[in-house]
Amino acid sequence: MRKIAIALLANVAGLWVHAQETVSDSALKELSEVVISASKFPEKKLNVAQRIDVISSKYISRVNAQNTGDLLINTGNVFVQKSQQGGSSPVIRGFEASRVLLVVDGVRLNNLIYRSGHLQNAITVDQNMLSSMEVLYGPASTIYGSDALGGVVHFRTKDPVLSTNNTTLVKGSGFARYSSANNEKTIHEDINLGWKKFAWLQSYTYSDFGDMKMGANYPSAYPTFGRRDSFVTRMNGIDTVLKNANPQVQKFSGYKQWDILQKLLFKQSDNVTHILNVQYSNTTNVPRYDRLQDKRNGTLRFAEWYYGPQERLLTAYELRIAKAGRFDNINLNLNYQEIEESRYTRDYRRYDRLDGRVENVNVAGFVLDSRKIWNNNELTIGIDGQYNTLQSTASRVNINTGASTKLDTRYPNGKNNQLNAGLFAQHVHKFKNKKLMLNDGLRVQTSRLLSTITDNSFFNLPFTKIEQKNTTVTGNVGLVYLPASGSKLSVNIASGFRAPNVDDLAKIFESSTAARQVVVPNNNIKPERTYNIDLGISQNIGKNIRIEASTFYTWFRNALVKAPYRLNGQDSILYNGVLSQVLANSNANKAYLFGVSGAVYATVANYITFSSQINFTRGRFQTDNTKNSSVYEKQANGSYALVSKKVSSKPLDHIPPVFGKTSISYQKEKLFAEIFALYNGWKKLDQYNADGEDNAQYATADGMPGWVTFNLRTSYSFKPVTLQFSIENIFDRNYRYFASGFSAPGRNFILAVRVEF
Repeated sequence: MRKIAIALLANVAGLWVHAQETVSDSALKELSEVVISASKFPEKKLNVAQRIDVISSKYISRVNAQNTGDLLINTGNVFVQKSQQGGSSPVIRGFEASRVLLVVDGVRLNNLIYRSGHLQNAITVDQNMLSSMEVLYGPASTIYGSDALGGVVHFRTKDPVLSTNNTTLVKGSGFARYSSANNEKTIHEDINLGWKKFAWLQSYTYSDFGDMKMGANYPSAYPTFGRRDSFVTRMNGIDTVLKNANPQVQKFSGYKQWDILQKLLFKQSDNVTHILNVQYSNTTNVPRYDRLQDKRNGTLRFAEWYYGPQERLLTAYELRIAKAGRFDNINLNLNYQEIEESRYTRDYRRYDRLDGRVENVNVAGFVLDSRKIWNNNELTIGIDGQYNTLQSTASRVNINTGASTKLDTRYPNGKNNQLNAGLFAQHVHKFKNKKLMLNDGLRVQTSRLLSTITDNSFFNLPFTKIEQKNTTVTGNVGLVYLPASGSKLSVNIASGFRAPNVDDLAKIFESSTAARQVVVPNNNIKPERTYNIDLGISQNIGKNIRIEASTFYTWFRNALVKAPYRLNGQDSILYNGVLSQVLANSNANKAYLFGVSGAVYATVANYITFSSQINFTRGRFQTDNTKNSSVYEKQANGSYALVSKKVSSKPLDHIPPVFGKTSISYQKEKLFAEIFALYNGWKKLDQYNADGEDNAQYATADGMPGWVTFNLRTSYSFKPVTLQFSIENIFDRNYRYFASGFSAPGRNFILAVRVEF
């Protein structure tokens, strides 16, 4: 804790942050960078009331992260949960998974099976082909519709580049990277061919991640925390528990992934551009590492638990028109996605039941945006829609005989579809004094869902059809005040919503093996709503220091939480051969979240810059204090136990502990070097949500310990080659991120060679 306190003090007491500029850029310059996510069209960050981070391609390559989750961690402003190496679930302002909207090139990635737990879908976007990544903090439903409760992560891939003369433009890049902690081997190449009117861009990335090795420097009070002492393997066809020769190696956490991107650009005229965008991502089987640690009757429960290949295919056509009649800009995007996800589980020595559940999702969508600029006004008007379909199948296979039998599906086994359609307007007015700007907007959205159960023999649910129709109105209004050069004050009020999807309404799954809980459908839930207020300030102090600060408060209504439920009059049922408590999604009456963030940026000396940021979030939902609620309570021996007691409120799940980053960097000509610390505070067990997704079973008896890691990152360029060398977690600290069942890398040496031509 002393190390964490020292790191936090480096933030400078009382400085609470607004939007950061990435360390790779000058944080002291005017907030003039262009952002697109906030209004769909280019707009200066200076004019936007909502808090936004802009992460540049230069910073992305400098961080040299394994995936987009690790890239977000390195900003110091986004918390990321991990259940396995092949996963990264961003948390923004205490909202996670289906309550955070993921967007790539203007296309929503969230679909009708995005769950409220932890998602790994963010890693299907190749960070090596991003021109930028924008993070919007707080509700963004006016622009993006459902799911943008906590914020938006918008990935923008690079566009093909045209030639400016009669010569064919040939340019490209590539790199090879090795990481020691997981024996990672990644190669990447991209090439751009450009002519006067046509340009073609193609890229490939392949990664081979071995088993991750955790740190050997354990917290003094928890000398065996996270150790992988044993594992299950098959020997002569028999499941056998073996002792792990090196308990720091997280056996069966490795996997492989490949990403392909192709873009074709045709510039019809100076004002009309067409782009065809194809993206493909796939993996090998991805072991669900946290579940491979679960025990039953003192023995490892699962012989196998893995996600099947996670496949994502996106095809999109984009039309960009400038000066189109009365509009200054019109953009049209027509897109189609195919997603396949699957889960395979087999209990120890149950050769007769390899259970496989496969989900095939198809999404057709469109987005039509237009912008009109007149006098001191900018008006964006848009309409968008997505039609989701799902086919859910399941089977149980005897691995010895190959015989296959029926199995209950994760989602209803009949028709599953959801239609979302919305109309919005976003407006910016710049007052004549050029010091005051108004942001305001409004959206009307409708959502329709149908889910049917063809075979109801497994659970005999009291219904076989779920239908929902919801119409929601959301809006935002904000003011930006620029009292002087280098100063910005902002206030923003916004509402957000999330329409229930098939995962919310109809899923059946095992919530916790430790507590023996199963979640069943509940067709009587409403859309979640948030109402949020933000206050922000950024200020230059002289020529060398900049401070930024923000605070927010969110009223969360109809919050979906897992609560005790009765199925056919029973509070427990047999599931996977175990008597399990029945839970179901229910709308909690009220919940609230608030938080503060802070940062300081400074030029310390020639070529040396300093930056530091810190983030604090808290959230609770109110309960009926006449009823019992599940909470963790400290016992006389100092440990915590799951109990039921009458309480008026309890913690929301997904709320991260205090976290941040402090960095000192040096850059002169060809050489760059950075020393930085990443840190998380304690998450005590009494602040865990006992019925949610906080995964107390993967923490210590007291919760998740705080930690700090020290890291070194360097690069040297001699065109066209750049050499990169990093040491992460220099002191080999053993730690986990809150709610994670997978330990972070120990001391990790990373070497990369990049080439541009």
